[in-house]
Amino acid sequence: MELDDLKGLINQKLMEGSPKMTEGNFTELLKGEASSVISKIKKSLWFEIACCALVVPLFIGIAFFSSHSSMKIYFGLFGVIFIPFTLIFFYLLRKINEFDQSVLPIKQNLHQLIGMLEDFTRRYFQFNMALLPICFLFALFLGYNEKEPIAVLDNLYSKLKVTKSIYIGFIIGYCIAMVVGLIYLTKWYIRKLYGKYIEQLKLLLAELKED
Repeated sequence: MELDDLKGLINQKLMEGSPKMTEGNFTELLKGEASSVISKIKKSLWFEIACCALVVPLFIGIAFFSSHSSMKIYFGLFGVIFIPFTLIFFYLLRKINEFDQSVLPIKQNLHQLIGMLEDFTRRYFQFNMALLPICFLFALFLGYNEKEPIAVLDNLYSKLKVTKSIYIGFIIGYCIAMVVGLIYLTKWYIRKLYGKYIEQLKLLLAELKED
């Protein structure tokens, strides 16, 4: 149930001659809506945890079985990085469960929860933006220092018959396009999983303050 639907339900009950809508009744309705929004945030966190559970063994498997030293180092390193990331998601999930079961007044509870989620999403975006250039530069460094040639790239390079300067220009342009695209994708992803629910919680908090 969205916030507008909740308002419509309250107005409908009043128009139908339902018992007087007291402050406690109104607060309980909003508390139920807040729990619904929080459950959606939990689902987003479980989705992230499931993705990490798939990525970690996949990356570590590539690191173990790849014949190229650059791929071993790259996927091994980032496979390990995802492990503490998974622990962070579990920690946030535990904190949200604590908020959902808290006996504190709902206004105070929502205010603290919104602050924690906003801080998480801000740091989440900052971490991804810091990680993007590191990933690209690290990949270029490892690829440049790869002792064993990668057949697919070598065949593509020879078939296109491009000069070294054009090849480097293409790589730079590709990296810039990827970074710009990933910035927008990251913003959309974080908003999809968390941002829109934070906005709903803010609306609920505003309704409580107006009550």
